[in-house]
Amino acid sequence: MKGSLKDTYLKEVWQKAPWHSPRILRVSVNMGVGRSKDDKVFIEEATTELAQIAGQKPKITRARKSISNFKLREGEIIGLSATLRGERMWSFLEKLIRVVLPRVRDFRGVSANSFDGRGNYTLGIAEHAVFTEIDPNKGTHLKGLEITIVTSCKDNEEARNLLKKLGMPFMKGQKAKDKV
Repeated sequence: MKGSLKDTYLKEVWQKAPWHSPRILRVSVNMGVGRSKDDKVFIEEATTELAQIAGQKPKITRARKSISNFKLREGEIIGLSATLRGERMWSFLEKLIRVVLPRVRDFRGVSANSFDGRGNYTLGIAEHAVFTEIDPNKGTHLKGLEITIVTSCKDNEEARNLLKKLGMPFMKGQKAKDKV
């Protein structure tokens, strides 16, 4: 098994040109709880499970304004969010790339087209039960996660190369399209 992701990053990317090297600034892990917003047990369960996955207590996200078409009122809980930096970020990325993604059912790689045009990458996971901290028999609901990797890269190609060097398993044969 290779060394840690942080060691790989420091050896392959940072050492060549430390001041101009692309960096991973933070990782944001989000979970939407919109359809079960009135179920307090569901929200407590989701908060506990996201805290186990991320390694820190998540922040509760509330609606900023009311939208009648979505039956949403201002101030209602719509999601949970945890922003990881430093050692927690590196350990989460290592766990994500080496353990979680290979456990996803019918996994063929992650999309190379999920960049936002400014070097940030977003990945969706349909079932949170692929994380080793979650007991699939204990939870009553399957919850999806959205993971955003925020980098200091100026464009998608630079970010794609950075994530490839760290071991992100992109789909083979998929042409990367840059969004404008």
